[in-house]
Amino acid sequence: MKKVVVVGSGNAAMAAGIAALEKGAQVLMLEKAGPELSGGNTKYTAGAMRFAYDGSEELIPLLSDPDDDRLPRTDFGSYTKQKFSDDLLGFNEGLPLSREQGILVGESYKAVRWLASKGVTYEPIWSRQSFEKDGKIIFWGGLTLASNNEGVGLFDMELAAFEKLGGKIRYEAGVTGLMTEGDRVTGVRVGDEEFAADSVVLACGGFEASDEMRVAEFGPDWAVAKVRGTPMNTGDGLKMAYGMGAKAHGRYNGCHATPMDLHMKNYGNLDIPPGERKNYRKICYFLGVMLNANGDRFVDEGINFRNYTYAQFGRAVLEQPQHFAWQIFDDKVMDLLYGEYRFRDASYVEAETLEELVTKLEGVDADAALATLNAYNEAVMDDVDFDPTSLDGKGTEGLELAKSNWAQRFDTAPFRAYPVTGGITFTYGGLEVDDAGAVLREDGSAIDGLHACGELVGGVFYGGYPGGSGLTSGAVFGRRAGYGAAD
Repeated sequence: MKKVVVVGSGNAAMAAGIAALEKGAQVLMLEKAGPELSGGNTKYTAGAMRFAYDGSEELIPLLSDPDDDRLPRTDFGSYTKQKFSDDLLGFNEGLPLSREQGILVGESYKAVRWLASKGVTYEPIWSRQSFEKDGKIIFWGGLTLASNNEGVGLFDMELAAFEKLGGKIRYEAGVTGLMTEGDRVTGVRVGDEEFAADSVVLACGGFEASDEMRVAEFGPDWAVAKVRGTPMNTGDGLKMAYGMGAKAHGRYNGCHATPMDLHMKNYGNLDIPPGERKNYRKICYFLGVMLNANGDRFVDEGINFRNYTYAQFGRAVLEQPQHFAWQIFDDKVMDLLYGEYRFRDASYVEAETLEELVTKLEGVDADAALATLNAYNEAVMDDVDFDPTSLDGKGTEGLELAKSNWAQRFDTAPFRAYPVTGGITFTYGGLEVDDAGAVLREDGSAIDGLHACGELVGGVFYGGYPGGSGLTSGAVFGRRAGYGAAD
């Protein structure tokens, strides 16, 4: 029986462990954190998984409640492989679809179905990915399902599947080095302890929690970035692989960064349950505008569905003067804002007039902010209807920086503003792996006994990503690495 060591315990690590067990291997998972912070970034997510599907008939078998009385009036639409590919290409900054992206698209549904066969169940993302229109529930943006109980639930279900198959996990066991014989990896070290293995799977995340590596790759603004996810992802796996001659692969100056509450604690606030940490995101900017310290807008908030912009707009916020912005809304959209805006720790200011509101925007040039909001109000198209279920074309006219969709005047009190900064979730640069998940050297040869998956796989994302792709990528490449490690 082959012995496989998996380093890490997030979604990708679990997929690798389950796949290796499925092939008859003996699997030991080593996790740097204790039980409360195990699971890597997975527990910090909303559990959404993007995958290609041709219609609702492919979704029903995945649901925890296929008899939900909302389903008959729900329009899930379809999300084809071509559409998934096109969405990824939209973030590639002119680059063609990478090999890794082709694998992600081609195996996305298969991986989600495979997890379902191991006991992972899903539910429609009713509250964040659909709007009611003419009596129907319409899903938008190609993202329809999330694991039950979001990221925490995904981890719990995967851990249950891993242990049911005979997998063992050890906590507070941060791997400090690889054991080798010549050019072959033969196990890992945890301090003075040694764990021999036929194969090692590195699934311990990127480098987003390393201040030093963030600044080196992204620049000095990133020294103050809030880390949205686990504090454990400090580039350990990358460093170990480099020590074996691994090739750096992918966009090292790219990352997933989303607008977050300016006053959140680092790592999503460790004092609250992991499943609530996502509530520090603030991603309904498309229903209003964002202003920086100079009182200016700096992005087209409605350029696309927020699925396709939130992972980029955190970076845009962080790179503004003083690394913050304010999101402005009026009362017309309050019932459309996600629950994170009503979360117990949500920071905001409120006023009955725009003139009063701008005086409450700490750190902002109030006169310039008021001028920006007034100019925006004058520029909103009146002859186009507002429709949050589609790219409605209700934009602005005559502004240097347009808002392309969902532009409505600020004319209904009370007005609210939420302070945000940039929160980094995961990094895009990583390693190159072959079809079995084996880590490759510069010359294209595989490092014997060393595999990788999850955030450690480079080439999957470049200038950004469509929401929900990260967990799917972890499942796709984790399964490949687990099968490869057990072969």
